[in-house]
Amino acid sequence: TMSSPDIRAGISLLIAALTAKGTSTIQNIEQIDRGYERIDERLRAIGANIVRV
Repeated sequence: TMSSPDIRAGISLLIAALTAKGTSTIQNIEQIDRGYERIDERLRAIGANIVRV
């Protein structure tokens, strides 16, 4: 489990989570949403296994 402190760090955590084995959880995703509109949908469109809970 990780927490996104700001926009840039949050997207870095997201990229790291996508490349890591197993399940990753990122909290405070509002920071990522501020800078990257519909990032989860866009990543799923290119094959990423990402779920917003």
